[in-house]
Amino acid sequence: MTSSQKLKKQELPPTAWAVLGLLSFPGERTGYELKKWADSSLRFFYWSPAISQIYAELRRLEELGYAASARSGPEEARAKRRYAITDAGRAALSGWAADVSEAGPPVLKHGLLLRIWLGHLAEPERLRAMVGEHLERTRGELAAVREAMGQAGDVAEWAFPVLALRWSERQHLAELELAQALLADLADLPGPAEAGPQAGPQAGPEAEAKASPEAEAAPETGAEAGPEA
Repeated sequence: MTSSQKLKKQELPPTAWAVLGLLSFPGERTGYELKKWADSSLRFFYWSPAISQIYAELRRLEELGYAASARSGPEEARAKRRYAITDAGRAALSGWAADVSEAGPPVLKHGLLLRIWLGHLAEPERLRAMVGEHLERTRGELAAVREAMGQAGDVAEWAFPVLALRWSERQHLAELELAQALLADLADLPGPAEAGPQAGPQAGPEAEAKASPEAEAAPETGAEAGPEA
């Protein structure tokens, strides 16, 4: 093994491991089939790489000896290249999957909450509409998760993917509950008339001193009323 190959093995991105993981299940698959498999499993709890990323990682994995491919014969009207994991690839994937230090904490990047955070720049009605749209989208994703669970539930080799999908189902249910609570929180916010006047930029002790010139004159008046008077 060359030093460049060793370096590549150490620097494999998560996407490469995800593609290799798709290959670890029984059967050989084309890049298109891997994309479909990712869309019905990975995207619900991690992410689904683009088809171009999948083919790029497949080439990398072949160079490392982690995957092998073969073109279909003349029996198929359209030639296809199918990929399979190698023994070396399975051993490397097993080692990576067992390394808990690489997992790291989950990353939350919630586009809706970023806009709620900036809610002082938006109309309340628009914020509530955005949450409503998020609820509808989440319900659609939940239905897709349950459909994928139904398709994988009868396949013994997919028992662990089903566990991940079941977790995703619970996560989407929790997201629906959180979004409903967010709608209630938005409804409880006071309107502009109820919020009262806001303190201006000069609010504070210095502004009060500037607004009361008599306060500066008071010490001089006090200075005149002394023992000499």
